[in-house]
Amino acid sequence: MSGSTPFKMRLVHLDLKGAPPKVSYLSEIFPLFRALGANGLLIEYEDMFPYEGPLRLLRAKYAYSPAEIKEILHLAGLSELEVIPLVQTFGHMEFVLKHAAFAHLREVGPLPCTLNPHEAESLALVGAMIDQVLELHPGAQRLHVGCDEVYYLGEGEASRRWLQQEQNSTGKLCLSHMQAVASHVRARRPGVTPLVWDDMLRELPEDQLAASGVPQLVEPVLWDYTADLDVHGKVLLMQKYQRCGFLRLWAASAFKGATGPSQALPPVEHHLRNHAQWLQVAGSGPTDALQGIILTGWQRYDHFSVLCELLPAGVPSLAACLQLLLRGGFDEDVKAKMENLLGISSLEITDPVREGAGSFPGRSILALVTQVSLHLRSSVDMLLEGNRYVTGWFSPYHRQRKLIHPVMVQHIQPAALSLLAQWSTLVQELEAALQLAFYPDAVEEWLQENVHPSLQRLQALLQDLSEAAAPQPPPTGPAGGAAQDP
Repeated sequence: MSGSTPFKMRLVHLDLKGAPPKVSYLSEIFPLFRALGANGLLIEYEDMFPYEGPLRLLRAKYAYSPAEIKEILHLAGLSELEVIPLVQTFGHMEFVLKHAAFAHLREVGPLPCTLNPHEAESLALVGAMIDQVLELHPGAQRLHVGCDEVYYLGEGEASRRWLQQEQNSTGKLCLSHMQAVASHVRARRPGVTPLVWDDMLRELPEDQLAASGVPQLVEPVLWDYTADLDVHGKVLLMQKYQRCGFLRLWAASAFKGATGPSQALPPVEHHLRNHAQWLQVAGSGPTDALQGIILTGWQRYDHFSVLCELLPAGVPSLAACLQLLLRGGFDEDVKAKMENLLGISSLEITDPVREGAGSFPGRSILALVTQVSLHLRSSVDMLLEGNRYVTGWFSPYHRQRKLIHPVMVQHIQPAALSLLAQWSTLVQELEAALQLAFYPDAVEEWLQENVHPSLQRLQALLQDLSEAAAPQPPPTGPAGGAAQDP
């Protein structure tokens, strides 16, 4: 197995639009990233960036302060991790366009996802965002300007009018905005290279791409998170981009956050296969074309979706994928060394952390999230739908009417109380662990989505049981009154 890797740069993506880690957690995890083989970070701040002035309303409640941004960069430097900030400038603009102050800049009025590229104010807006981000990243060599999944482009009223003109197309519209954004970056900071996601470029004709000027301004990031990506197709795409004038290309894989919007634990085998195939692409494509690979770790599919796998839950997957990239494969020896480094007994999610032996930051979160994800709902389902006393003597019909045979209370209540106590204790541990790594809103959201519904079902059963078992008042009225003399 080769000990070298075709990917000179290996960046871990931090998606901060959901469950952004506290700086104290980042201080613990950055050295691990480096030890595992990463040498850079792609930080997608979204609403966690401390925007100022008219942009201040973009800040999330717990947005990092300028001092915290400076500390993050310092911590990254200590671990020899290059930081590339990411600012969305076209699609995925929900965190900006959801605000009434910027709603008039939407491509399609009711939809806050895509910026209207025809408005001069749109470019001024993203220019101001870029300027503030660059100001707090004085040493940045690269800036990712997003531009992926520009949904509904061309469907706005201004776009429809523009597209009626001869030779205009959505591709030309997209390239024009990319060119304007990238030119702003180059003018403001000539030493900074803009990166863009490549999905809006893939289908464009070569002559249109080449003539746009975009290949001289940006470096595209070819992204594919599937376990069965088309290696040959990717090689052909790389060759196409080079013919169009893009001299340097990037790849993007995924170690979490790409297999389901509500996924709680990453399917490690899926992500390993994804990275193995990216190695094949690098080995088959144009020599030295790929500058590096971004291991994405999405935390939400978009600003409005639920949380997917928390960062600590994705650490074993990240470790395995980085080691595969570094060593050219993932045999039993590599696997054993990685598991030993993390203090885990197995990559299998059913046995994530040896008792007391996990040695990576957030190991307790992984262990407890695993327990909740694999067993909480099923254990409650088993009691409510598989317990013969509940299904046979305290069905929804009985619960609604508060009817129960007294002896059945003794068959149901102890089991329900025991299960509730067991999970309540574990959830208290999980909440305490989450609070160390995340801000209160993320802790609340994860528990409400993944824990509270099952516990509430248990509590509701016990409440109904208590009410049904309580002494009932005697019936009143003619049917139940005392006998009357004729």
